[in-house]
Amino acid sequence: MSDSGDEELSARERSELDELRSRVNALESAGPPRAARHHAFRSLGSVLLILLAALLSLLSVVAVWANSIVQDTDRYVDTVGPLASDPDVQEGVTNRVTAAVLAQIDVDALVKELTDAAAQQGVPPRVTDLLGDLDGPIESGLKQLVSSTVERVVTSSAFETFWVNANRRAHSALDKALTGQSDSTVKLEDNQVVIDLGPIVANVKDRLVDTGFSAAAKIPAVHTDFVVFASEDVGEIKTYVRVLEILGGWLPVIALLIAAAGVYVAFNRRHALIGAALAVFVAMLVLGIGLTVARDVYLDRLPPGASQAAAGSVYDALVKFLRAGVRALAAVALFTAVGAFLTGPSRVAVLTRTGCRRGIGGLREVATSAGLRLGAVGRFVHRFKRWIGAAILVIAAVVLFTWSYPTTAVVVWTAVITLVGFAIREFLDAPSVPPAGSETEAAAH
Repeated sequence: MSDSGDEELSARERSELDELRSRVNALESAGPPRAARHHAFRSLGSVLLILLAALLSLLSVVAVWANSIVQDTDRYVDTVGPLASDPDVQEGVTNRVTAAVLAQIDVDALVKELTDAAAQQGVPPRVTDLLGDLDGPIESGLKQLVSSTVERVVTSSAFETFWVNANRRAHSALDKALTGQSDSTVKLEDNQVVIDLGPIVANVKDRLVDTGFSAAAKIPAVHTDFVVFASEDVGEIKTYVRVLEILGGWLPVIALLIAAAGVYVAFNRRHALIGAALAVFVAMLVLGIGLTVARDVYLDRLPPGASQAAAGSVYDALVKFLRAGVRALAAVALFTAVGAFLTGPSRVAVLTRTGCRRGIGGLREVATSAGLRLGAVGRFVHRFKRWIGAAILVIAAVVLFTWSYPTTAVVVWTAVITLVGFAIREFLDAPSVPPAGSETEAAAH
C-alpha cells in the first residue's frame, strides 16, 4: 500500500481511474454549466432538413434502381433472364403462341378436305356425313396437338436462349418506352413494351410439320406480341423516371449532405442522428409497402387478355433489386440508430457499454496472465483510441458506399465486422503500467 493509501491497481482499473480523473478535471475547468439556449427556428430547421433527407433517400433508392435497370444491360438480363423457366411466364407464352397458331389454321377447310378425299375414295355417303360433323373433335384434338408442341418448345433450352437474347435487345426497350421510341423487335405499342414471339411460332410450325401435320406448312409468318410492361401512365412515368435517371448519381450524396446538415444544426446532435436514421427507416418501410400496393394496382390495370400471373412474375423480377436496396438501406438506418443510442447516457446504453468493456477487459487480463504482452501495440491503441474508432467507421461507410448493389447481407456483415473491429480495439487498449517494484520504490521515496 502506498503513502496515499491506494492499493495496487490492475491495468484496467488504472485506465478507468485515469479516465475518470481527466473527466473531473475537464468538468471543473469548464465552470458551472450554462443553460442551453433553444431557438425554435433552429430546431424547426433541423427537423425539416431531416424530413427532406428521408424523402430524398426514398427517391435515391428508386433513382439508383432506375439507372441500374436502364443503363446496366447485364443487370437487366440477370433480372429477367430467370423468367424463362418461370411456370407462369411459360404458361402465358404457351397460351399466346397456341392462340396465334390456331388462328392461322382453318379447321373447316381441313374437314372439307377430309370429306372430299373420302368421297373420291368411294366412301358411303353416310360416312361422309359423319366426317362432316367432326369439326368439334378435330378442333379439340388440333388444339391439344398445338398446345403440347408449343409447351415442348417453351420448356426447351432453345426458348431460354431466345428469351435471354430478346431481353438483352429489350434492355433498351424500357428506356425507349420512357422516351417514346421503338424498333421492330421490342417496341412501345399502346403504352405497352412487347416482345415479338414470331420466332417461337416459326419453331412450332416446323415441329408440327415434322410430326406429320402437313397443314401447318401453310401457316404464314406470324408476329404475335408478349407484353413485358404495360401502363396507361407511361407518358407521366417516363417524365419522372427521366428526372430520376439524371439525378440518380447525385441524389444519394445530396440526401446524405442534407441529413448531415440537419444533424449539425440540432442542439442535441446524437438525438438528431437517431431521428434521422429512424426517419430513413420509416421512408424505406413506406416504400416497401408502396411497392406491394403498386403491384396490385398494376395488375388490376392490365389490358384485356394479358396474363396476370405472368405479369406478376415480371413485376416481381423487375423490382427484385429495388426491394433489396430498400431492405439494405433500412438495415443501415436501423444499425445507425441503435449505434447512436448506445453511445448515449441512458441506463441501458451505459450498462451495455460497461458490460462489453468489462467482458473484453476480463478476456484481456486472462490473456495477459497467460503470457500475452501488448507492449507498444497497447500503448499505441490507448493513445489513438478515438482515431482508430473513427477509422473503423469510415472504412465501413466507404465499403457500403462503394459497393455496387449492397444487399441486406452485405449490410449485416459490415455491421458485424465493424463490431468485431471495435472489440479488437478495446482488447488491445492496454496503457503501460509501471512494474510493481518500481511503484513501491517510488512510494517509499
